[in-house]
Amino acid sequence: MFYTMLKYVLLGPLLRLVFRPRIEGLEHVPASGPAIVAGNHLSFSDHFLMPAVLKRRITFLAKAEYFTGPGLKGRLTAAFFRSAGQIPVDRSGKDAGQAAIREGLGVLGKDELLGIYPEGTRSHDGRLYKGKVGVAVMALRAGVPVVPCAMIGTFEAQPPGRKLPRVRPVTIRFGEPLDFSRYAGMENEKAILRAVTDEIMYAILSLSGQEYVDRYAADVKAAEAAGEERKERPFRRLPLS
Repeated sequence: MFYTMLKYVLLGPLLRLVFRPRIEGLEHVPASGPAIVAGNHLSFSDHFLMPAVLKRRITFLAKAEYFTGPGLKGRLTAAFFRSAGQIPVDRSGKDAGQAAIREGLGVLGKDELLGIYPEGTRSHDGRLYKGKVGVAVMALRAGVPVVPCAMIGTFEAQPPGRKLPRVRPVTIRFGEPLDFSRYAGMENEKAILRAVTDEIMYAILSLSGQEYVDRYAADVKAAEAAGEERKERPFRRLPLS
C-alpha cells in the first residue's frame, strides 16, 4: 500500500520532476515472472529512480546500515526503506554473501523482480568496477534472466557525499535479458560464476559507456584511503557462448 503511494503519489512524481529521466529499453524488463535487474550504482538516488520508472514492483537488497541508524533520523530512514520494499542485508562477516543470496532467492521465489548492484557498493568516482559473483549464483540457482541496467547522469546529479541532488536530466537504460540456462546446475563452479558475472558487467558497461576498472570497488576505496596508488586493469571480455 505505502509502496504504491510512494511510487505514484509522493516520491515518484518528485523524482521525475527533478531528474526528468529518459527511459530506454523498458520493454526488455519482463512483464511477469521472476527476473534480476542488475545495474551500475552511482548515486543514492539510484535506489528510488529505477523503481519509479518500472511498471512492476522491484525489491532491492539494501545495506543493513540504512536500517540501524541511531536516533529519530535512523528510525525514520529504516521505516522509509522498509516501506519502500527494501530488504536489509548485513555485509559484514564471512556469511554476509550467503545471507544476501538467501534473501534474493526468496524474492525470486515469489515471482518478483529483484534489483541488485553487482559492484556491491556505490562507485566513488563514476567508474564501473568488477562485479561480485552473488548475482551469478542467484541467476543460476533460480534459473531466471538477468536484465542489465545503466544509470547515466546520476553520479553528476548526486555524487557520494552530496545530500541534495542537482536538478538535471538522467538516463535509465535497460538492455536485453541475458539467458544463462546453458549453465544450469553449474552454480558451484567458480569459473562459471566468474564468467557469468563478467558477462553481466560487460552488458552494463556497453549500456553505460563508463570506464571499467577490473578491481572490486571496495578494495580500490580502501587503497585510496590508505594513500596507495590506483592500479587499473583493462576489461576482460569473455566468450559469450
